[in-house]
Amino acid sequence: MNWQAFFISCYLLITIAIGFFAARRVKNAKDFILAGRSLPLPISTAALFATWFGSETILGSSVEFAKGGFLYVIQDPFGGALCLFLLGLVFARYLYRMQILTFGDFYKEKYGRSMEFIGGVCLILSYFGWVAAQFVALGIMMQVIFGIPQLVGITIGAVLVVFYTYLGGMWSVSLTDFFQSISIIIGLVFVLFEMNQIHPILSTLQETPDGFLNFFPKPNYHSWVVYFSAWMVVGFGSLPQQDIFQRVMSAKSEKVAIWASFLSSFIYLSFAMIPLFLGLQAAKLLTGFDLNGENSQLLIPMLVSKFASPFAQILFFSALISAILSTASGAILAPASILSENILKYTLKVRNDKNILWLSRISVIIISVISFVLAVGKPSIYALVEDSGGISLVTLFIPMVFGLFTKTTSEKAALLSLFAGLVTWILLEWFHDEMTSHFYGTIISLFAILLGRKIFPKKTAPNPQAS
Repeated sequence: MNWQAFFISCYLLITIAIGFFAARRVKNAKDFILAGRSLPLPISTAALFATWFGSETILGSSVEFAKGGFLYVIQDPFGGALCLFLLGLVFARYLYRMQILTFGDFYKEKYGRSMEFIGGVCLILSYFGWVAAQFVALGIMMQVIFGIPQLVGITIGAVLVVFYTYLGGMWSVSLTDFFQSISIIIGLVFVLFEMNQIHPILSTLQETPDGFLNFFPKPNYHSWVVYFSAWMVVGFGSLPQQDIFQRVMSAKSEKVAIWASFLSSFIYLSFAMIPLFLGLQAAKLLTGFDLNGENSQLLIPMLVSKFASPFAQILFFSALISAILSTASGAILAPASILSENILKYTLKVRNDKNILWLSRISVIIISVISFVLAVGKPSIYALVEDSGGISLVTLFIPMVFGLFTKTTSEKAALLSLFAGLVTWILLEWFHDEMTSHFYGTIISLFAILLGRKIFPKKTAPNPQAS
């Protein structure tokens, strides 16, 4: 074992130790799902920052930016930063006041049991590909660092993240996120400094072709629809996601939840620029590298392996593994919470809090096993993320907004909105119009709920601004 592998192994052992320590704080389901609603601002901010800073940000978006500039990466990181900003500006205060455990509880309180169940199923389905993508990324890193087969690496990585998530739930996720976020920032900054010494990043940016750094699309209808769709997928679509919700609700106060959202938005966008610039730098320095090839996601790892110092390599690969672990743990816990609290608890008629905690941990195993099978069957990060994206935007975003900000709600109208958006999205995807499917699916979802509110009976909804 080389020194790089030795130090990264030590790092992984520290991560496990932090997760194991955090598990001692878990006494009930509320502790497991929301860390007892007691996280201070630094840890809450780190948890929100770590929500998306995973394999897609470092390994995926960097390649997309090298291919086509800012217009190729609107969805991530810009859409992610928008989501966190809107969370703090509009949604965090109202969600925090509701005193609920999951987004499924939100749909049950606002609309009814059917919406809770169907919405929960949509949320769970949207996570499998995302979790599987993190498992694949861990497998790739294990292969690169330790020289083991990718399948073995996927297995080891999955076992590692499932172990501490199973034990400590949101407490383990939050404390390891804090530790891992510090590692991410230090590692990326150090690598950026070294790469800038080889060839100035500013010079690389200045050498890009005309239009590469444009932030707005061409002045035609289709280009703008694609542009808005890219903003919406994560910017709006992640707002009704359980992982975002859990991190907000885990804060120790409403004020902490709001400020953590704003701070994490700024930190996320700031440090997500580093992989983009490193990807562009790699495309220049690694002559002959195929940005459209099967191994394109290894663009930055290859850059670091070839040009960075041994110390910088240790920092970078530790940062990369940190980013993947933090995203994977939260992505496992989120659907597991929905599965246990909004589906299995009722199906199995579990009422005792100790049994609900046990059910939550079993749900972590269930989600992880399904995601592992998916990771082994489709070992492409981009394909897995693509498969998981968009469901919550076209099905749950519009009902969430109407549930929060209208005085009356209708479960039938919400279900009409959910299915209309979903069917529209599936049809457009089927006819290979995936670039605009999210946009039109959301528009149809909006029209459907407006129509449903006219033709179906309504019930009075609690005022989110009360209290």
